[in-house]
Amino acid sequence: MKTEKHKKTSSLNVLSIAGLKPYQKKTNEQYMNKNQMLHFYTILETWKKQLKSEINHTLLYIQEKATNFPDPIDRATQEEEFSLELRNRDRSRKLIKKIDITLKKIKEKDFGYCNSCRIEIGIRRLEARPTANLCIDCKTLAEIREKQMTG
Repeated sequence: MKTEKHKKTSSLNVLSIAGLKPYQKKTNEQYMNKNQMLHFYTILETWKKQLKSEINHTLLYIQEKATNFPDPIDRATQEEEFSLELRNRDRSRKLIKKIDITLKKIKEKDFGYCNSCRIEIGIRRLEARPTANLCIDCKTLAEIREKQMTG
């Protein structure tokens, strides 16, 4: 049985993507008010800095580890490792673009609403995916359509 103290501690250990604590919504608080916007802006900026740091680390890692192995198997292993690192770096770059688009939406006070139906995306969904631009219903429909097109 959990004690009250344990419950409080465990809920504080939940962190958002950027390592920040989730937003604690207050009763009757207006959706996407200044505090919420600032919270998500901070998450996105922190996440962007983390991704840029990882990209720089990848480049340094590849430069540092690049060796012209005489053995073709060793060379192939290294090339595969570098290829994986570069794919991850490319994914991070694409994510940074999404983050920049989302930061622009925050500045324009258009953040937190579905691009399709304009309803609230919701704090919990945005905590899980701060770059979300569709509500869960519209996202589900988009995924179904995508499966039908590719399947």
